[in-house]
Amino acid sequence: MRAMPANVEIKARIASVEAMLPRALALSEDEHAQLIHQDDTFFTVPHGRLKLRVFADGAGELIHYHRVDTDGPKVSDYVIAPVTDPDALRQALQRACGQLGRVRKARLLVLVGPTRVHLDRVEGLGDFLELEVVLSKGQTEAEGQAIARAVMNALGVKEDALVSGAYLDLLAGVPA
Repeated sequence: MRAMPANVEIKARIASVEAMLPRALALSEDEHAQLIHQDDTFFTVPHGRLKLRVFADGAGELIHYHRVDTDGPKVSDYVIAPVTDPDALRQALQRACGQLGRVRKARLLVLVGPTRVHLDRVEGLGDFLELEVVLSKGQTEAEGQAIARAVMNALGVKEDALVSGAYLDLLAGVPA
């Protein structure tokens, strides 16, 4: 039994956000995607990953998560804490932990059932698809992986497009 929230994720390179958007909307009850600008700063920590996410309106979240870096569906468990002064917190965490890097992206969000379809345009990297199936209480990882694979297939994403690491790893030149 999981103590923390968890989701199953898949990340893949795509030709373009504009080409994938109609496919994602066709699978959704939504008529439009939600545009979200995100500025993520990653910090050095001994376990998992720690990032401060700042939105265009100045709101922020501190997110800690564990996730294996493999191709295909992978489980991520996480804790999210709202942040009222992200700039001050970034400065404090840089001083205390050290900054690993920063990832800036424009994300289009489309909901397809329990799956969050993210169409990301990442500065310095290009366009990506990220699927997140939020696991409900009692739902198994295998069930979440099956949902993620089904959405991936419905969107026409091929196995050879999958990437294993985080955007931060790709920006740092770590092979994916």
